[in-house]
Amino acid sequence: MDFLTYVKEHEQQIIEEVKKLCRIDSVLDAYDPESKKPFGKGIQKALNYMIDLGKKDQFVVKNVANHAAHIEMGDGEDILGILTHLDVVPPGEGWTHGPFDPVVKDGKIIARGTSDDKGPTIAAYFAMKLLKQLDIQFHKRVRLIMGTDEETSWRGIERYFRTEEMPTFGFSPDATFPLIHGEKGIYTFDLTGEYEQDDLVLFKAGERYNVVPSTAECVLNGDYEVAFKTYLKHNGYKGEVIGNRYIVHGKTAHAMTPNLGVNAAFVLANFLNEQLDNDYIKFIHDFLSFDPYGEKLKINLKDPEMHDLTVNAGIFKYDKTGAFIGVNCRYPNDFNVKRTALKVSNAAKKHGLVYEQKQNIPLHYIEKDTPLVKHLMDAYQKVTGDYEHDPFTIGGGTYARALDNGVAFGMVMPGRKDVAHQVDEHIFIDDLIEGTAIYMEAIYALTRENIKI
Repeated sequence: MDFLTYVKEHEQQIIEEVKKLCRIDSVLDAYDPESKKPFGKGIQKALNYMIDLGKKDQFVVKNVANHAAHIEMGDGEDILGILTHLDVVPPGEGWTHGPFDPVVKDGKIIARGTSDDKGPTIAAYFAMKLLKQLDIQFHKRVRLIMGTDEETSWRGIERYFRTEEMPTFGFSPDATFPLIHGEKGIYTFDLTGEYEQDDLVLFKAGERYNVVPSTAECVLNGDYEVAFKTYLKHNGYKGEVIGNRYIVHGKTAHAMTPNLGVNAAFVLANFLNEQLDNDYIKFIHDFLSFDPYGEKLKINLKDPEMHDLTVNAGIFKYDKTGAFIGVNCRYPNDFNVKRTALKVSNAAKKHGLVYEQKQNIPLHYIEKDTPLVKHLMDAYQKVTGDYEHDPFTIGGGTYARALDNGVAFGMVMPGRKDVAHQVDEHIFIDDLIEGTAIYMEAIYALTRENIKI
């Protein structure tokens, strides 16, 4: 059957479900594992929404301690897992429309989560729903697994797999087509310190390790307004002064591609470095600012298949209680944690900061000639007719790495700009519909009786 034609008959229904899910502000609140809403009201509301949708359409549904849930169909010992997430990053500033007020414009649905990862969640859900409507027999179970804090610490999916079966194979629709068979390692560290107060009273920027800060501000004793405005004008930056608060605006981006953003903290720190003798600011200027590849720290690394190590300084806090910088790196093959930690620690000590490793998630890699990759590529090519683009690797971290045998599979189409974590995040409706058909084709192919993965 022509799955794409069938999906197009349900286009408006799919659009409406994406809009409904994206109206839910599912940014993480404080985590409380004992609460009935462990990640906060918004994430719980999104999880409940999908659970209720699955029940309404008569799937097998399971809520795992309000940390994750799955929606299942089919029979058999093997499980095809499709891993998505329902949390989103904070919206940031500068949206054309409200970030949680979805708008359809110029062939796109615009809202936080449309691309990462609510639009793909709905696409995967409808792929299952429409196949079920066609009364197709599945010789494996198909399980849509929905996590809750993928953008932070993966506690939801970790809790899920404590009690639930590991899928035999699977994919995560949380990246780019045609297929991603490798993901860089994720290495996160904190830098902390205490300083005697000078004219810098406060410095802050960013909320997440995996997002380039789009706004930074400081509070200063003394009058630096003329110098600040001159600096902004000469360098083409935007900002304002409100009393003794100095604010800079940059451009947000995902931590896997910090080079695509403008880190507002770097802009502000470079100005302050011209005005103050402050070790915290000096460290930012000397070892972090405008260096997405870690050359200043001498931790730069490049691999021919996984490409460059990247560095994103995502969180900055400085006041009378102490100083903090949170840094997120994405690394390729041949990365050495101990050697990197020593270099960062030595640089930090020069400016009164203490290094502490927070997280190290090893890189994830599946060979391109495996049956899983081949079947998924066949599904993509059958629907799109695109035989030019090959599987590749990325710096992002998707739930594919939570699977023993899994890859990232869509939904951003080749040639499209990846707008995850950015202002005016969106998904093209044509891509949403085509992606749904690709997932239908993939599920159908991978659940045939004679297929062994």
